[in-house]
Amino acid sequence: MSNAYIVDIVRTPTARVKRDGSSFTPLHSADLMAVALRALVERNGFDPALVDDVIGGCVTQIGRQSNNITRSAVLSAGFPESVPATTVDRQCGSSMQAVAFGAQGVQAGAYDLVIAAGIESMSTTPMFSNKNGEDPFGPTVADRYAGGGLVEQGISAELVAARWGLTREAMDAYSLQSHQRAAAAQSAGTFAKQIVPVTLPDGTVISTDDGIRADTSLEALAGLKPVFVNEGAKARFPEINWSVTAGNASQISDGASGVLIMGEEMMKKLGLKPRARIVASSVIGDDPLAMLSAVIPVTNKTLAKAGLTMADIDAFEVNEAFAAPVLAWLKDTGADEAKVNQNGGAIALGHPLGASGGRLLASLLVTLEETGGRYGFQTMCEAGGLANGLIIERL
Repeated sequence: MSNAYIVDIVRTPTARVKRDGSSFTPLHSADLMAVALRALVERNGFDPALVDDVIGGCVTQIGRQSNNITRSAVLSAGFPESVPATTVDRQCGSSMQAVAFGAQGVQAGAYDLVIAAGIESMSTTPMFSNKNGEDPFGPTVADRYAGGGLVEQGISAELVAARWGLTREAMDAYSLQSHQRAAAAQSAGTFAKQIVPVTLPDGTVISTDDGIRADTSLEALAGLKPVFVNEGAKARFPEINWSVTAGNASQISDGASGVLIMGEEMMKKLGLKPRARIVASSVIGDDPLAMLSAVIPVTNKTLAKAGLTMADIDAFEVNEAFAAPVLAWLKDTGADEAKVNQNGGAIALGHPLGASGGRLLASLLVTLEETGGRYGFQTMCEAGGLANGLIIERL
């Protein structure tokens, strides 16, 4: 089996969605995703006609993000019409799955050069709008999970908090740390190594993440009310303490990401050097009620595939969809918290669903490069009780 190498990773800034939209709202989703695609070509100087495929992750595939949004982004980026594209949905792990599919294609010899990308414009294509008021699960799934069927992720976060004994204070403290780490990384220029600026139709250039709250405090976080409490869930899950707030959950955001993956022969042909090698990837299913806990078993599965242990990993990225699954993961794995989300996470930086896998991977690689670490591990919890795991080796 051939090796798959990461030659480059880019992401746009993440733009926080407010009541009146975000700074990226004027941009079509295809044009925002195209920013990341063009940047990979411009930064590495290769002919885009060489791209065997572009695999893009997107969760809410309706409206502006429908009709294979990745193909639209390829055309928007000015790539030759011969470059194919497809769009995948692994929920929050969509662009992470795109990386895995791209790497597997290179390893199998099907691709020489592939781009894995991601997009989510949550201001123009709101989360859950693709449901169109319909039940996506059906009566048989509801019968399997008697008592009310499956639940939204906020309730799952509450269940994880209850089952792992996580307090509101611990989740708020973790969230404050996320903002503090992100603010420090932004000040140090760490994100500038990952971010490609976005030019809006009016000429405004956006080059920094705007969701970091450097001035937040435990007192401010403690003043926020739980957002998912409802009478039905209270009756069904009496163990819940109702501690998940907007402050200890990820921010709704717009953003895009792109990862350039190649085989060894293509890199040599183009005179490019790899930044990392993809060591192992895996995906797993777990309890879809406490759907955010799958990051724990996928960690064990991915490490076993790589022949590594937790002690071998120098940096971790565990998606902060909520503080609860990260803290549960820390409890179960015993990982050194100082190595986890060292530059903050989605609580501070935002979570543009389909693009977040690429954003985490960019952060993971830059962390390894700055600290001199060798192995990095990334995982994301996903709706339906799914999770992806990925291990890279810095080169």
